[in-house]
Amino acid sequence: MFDVNVAIVLIVSLLVLVALGVHIAIALGVTSALGVFLVTGGNFTIVQKMLANTAYEALRAYEFAVIPLFMLMGEFIGKSGAVTDVYKGLNRGLRHIPGRLAVATVLGNAIFSFVTGVSIASAAAFSRIAYPEMKRYGYHRGFALGTVAGSSCLGMLIPPSVLMIVWGLLTEQSIGQIFLAGVLPGFLLVSLFIAYVLGSALLRPKVVGGGRDAAPEPDADDVDPKAVWISAIGIAAVVVAVLGGIWYGFFTPTEGAGAGAFIGLLLGLAKGMRLREMFDAILSVGRTSAPILLLLVTAALYSRTLAMTGVTNAIQDVFLGSGMAPWMILGVMVLIWFALGMVIDSISIMLLTVTIFEPIAVSLGYDPIAFAIIGILAIEAGLLTPPFGLLVYTVKAAIQDDDVSIVEIFKSSTPYWIVMLIGMTLIAIFPQIATYLPELLF
Repeated sequence: MFDVNVAIVLIVSLLVLVALGVHIAIALGVTSALGVFLVTGGNFTIVQKMLANTAYEALRAYEFAVIPLFMLMGEFIGKSGAVTDVYKGLNRGLRHIPGRLAVATVLGNAIFSFVTGVSIASAAAFSRIAYPEMKRYGYHRGFALGTVAGSSCLGMLIPPSVLMIVWGLLTEQSIGQIFLAGVLPGFLLVSLFIAYVLGSALLRPKVVGGGRDAAPEPDADDVDPKAVWISAIGIAAVVVAVLGGIWYGFFTPTEGAGAGAFIGLLLGLAKGMRLREMFDAILSVGRTSAPILLLLVTAALYSRTLAMTGVTNAIQDVFLGSGMAPWMILGVMVLIWFALGMVIDSISIMLLTVTIFEPIAVSLGYDPIAFAIIGILAIEAGLLTPPFGLLVYTVKAAIQDDDVSIVEIFKSSTPYWIVMLIGMTLIAIFPQIATYLPELLF
């Protein structure tokens, strides 16, 4: 039964805690406990039992292991240096194309996205790999950093994306289908990014160093073709074995993530990864994935609390009874995602909104798989928007250049944000872009 007073307390208390800088997991947990306490008439025993049961059910779920395992796969491959080798090979192969370093950065991020699942990892890696090269060839500083930050967003759209995994867990959809749905939209976004880079190189040659990078460079011989091919084949083997195995039903996403972590370890050892680097990768994944798993637990508790108080149904009734056309309601959802992206991170946005928005979208006739990709794109765009813009801050921290301002990176990332909005609109108009492959293989 819907209780207006409890609903107001739930929403206001969560917003206040987040505004005060309280970690989103703690804010969700405290608000949920308060909501259950109020609904049950102050019965603290029920609050304790609900907290314990939710945590137990969430953490014992077999599917939750997919997040740290895929992240471990990406860490091992990142530590191996395979991505750097492939990036150098792309630079060499594209040397006659204007803006080749920026194009190689987009393609390198796309490839790296297939073996990681976190945009932040891509932003940090390519800030160190690609930005010094673009700077050396006279690229406009803002254009170079905008390319690194903007193309890093591919990490959350191309499988195995952590956002896709979280979306599947929250909505109880097939993670394999969502992975497959992201492939064509990912290629679409890569194509649009490259089109923007090439257009900029042709119309404004100064931003790419006046075309100096389009000629064979004197020191290009430092590219080892053997190392490039070993790295490219290794990465391709991981993608084909893991994602192909999931899509064709040879193993579950969790089993695929485990296999990917093992293959990534083998590739890292083959490329000379030391024992110390292996332990560093494991510790890094632990530090990153533990807060995500805690978020998932508290988000599950918050969702249950909203259902108990009737807030979820009330919000859905407001949207569906507003009289707005389906595309207008979708537009409101996207605006909410954009607004939230300015203040909190992507996973937190997803945990707060997806369980409410997804049933509304399905009721309006949107395909749940296509809506998942639209939502992930909209939420991911928040990583480039001020003032939070996590990818922008990651790039700023990684380059360690005091002469570069945050505002400059935000400004240069805007075209990529616009391109993502175009891609999202195309998927909303033509959902087959996202649903074609899942319908073909499932």
